Amino acid sequence: MAQERAGHDPERTAGVQLARLLRRWWEEADGPPGCTRPTQQALAARLGVDQTTLSRYLNPKHLSTAPPRVVEALHTQLRAPAAELEQARALYRAALRENGRQQAADGGGEHLAPTGAADGSDETPAPDATPGTAAHGTDGRGTSGRLRSRWLRPVLVAAAMVLAFTAGVVVHERFSAKDRTADGAAGAASASETPHEWPLLRRGEEDQFTRARALQYLLNAQGYKVRADGFFREDTQDAVMDFQRRSDLPADGKVGRLTWPELVKGVGPGSGTFEVRAVQELLNNVGQGGTAVSGRFTAETAEDVRFFQRTHGLSVTGRVDVDTWLALLVKQLPPVKTPDYQGATRSLPSASE
Repeated sequence: MAQERAGHDPERTAGVQLARLLRRWWEEADGPPGCTRPTQQALAARLGVDQTTLSRYLNPKHLSTAPPRVVEALHTQLRAPAAELEQARALYRAALRENGRQQAADGGGEHLAPTGAADGSDETPAPDATPGTAAHGTDGRGTSGRLRSRWLRPVLVAAAMVLAFTAGVVVHERFSAKDRTADGAAGAASASETPHEWPLLRRGEEDQFTRARALQYLLNAQGYKVRADGFFREDTQDAVMDFQRRSDLPADGKVGRLTWPELVKGVGPGSGTFEVRAVQELLNNVGQGGTAVSGRFTAETAEDVRFFQRTHGLSVTGRVDVDTWLALLVKQLPPVKTPDYQGATRSLPSASE
């Protein structure tokens, strides 16, 4: 109703336009060769939101404005045109401005904005006058409630600003911290300020999925001939033990905090097929979706690396250093199945692929 009174067309609001843009990204995701449109359920799981929330982000009729994190993740996962990311960000900012004007229109401009807009709380300031004294009441010293609010407003606003600034400092300090593991290997800081630990892989009968395939690709990059199928069998263990002996490490056949840092390589444009495949395997299973496991470090792979680094508090370089390897290994999602392109029966690719 407020939009109609203000003379606005609901179909042309920034929020509706953003929802239409995001939905088009999803509907056209199966257009490029080799790219299949994910279901909304699968897409929601990768974004870390529930399916109902994602559906509202994509529905102009019953929308919720998608936050920047979700907009960027959708742009990456759905391989949307590069130029449209900034367009989506601009629509998000415009939607926020429109929502602010809408709230002011609904409230008539007579009440203070909720302090939650500044400090994250849901509480609203006290009204201008206590009940029974809205027009003529006093505070016992001849001062009306309306006059009292004139000095109360700036005090509340100043307090909200202090709270917002303090919260910003705490968040900045938390996410900018860098940690290292106990044995001196580089580590990536998590949001809880707990350093990541290198995952431990050992011989077993079960499919160990992306981490094991990444390990096997890295062993192949060192000159070993190991099938990259995710199964940590005797051939993988033998290669690990030989690598450990060559690297003056305890030759126990287990890959953990001592072996991973020696095994991983810096990866970027021009890197070898096997180490690039290892990176792409891990990127494809961290929830941002759609990384092709080709063995070629393309511009798309570099952008996927930058997005992962940006969203996990790492230096955004587009190259995979030790900190990025560690975060990629730690952030792997629970596996569903072995991907079609890498079954247990597939032969080992050559370095020239």
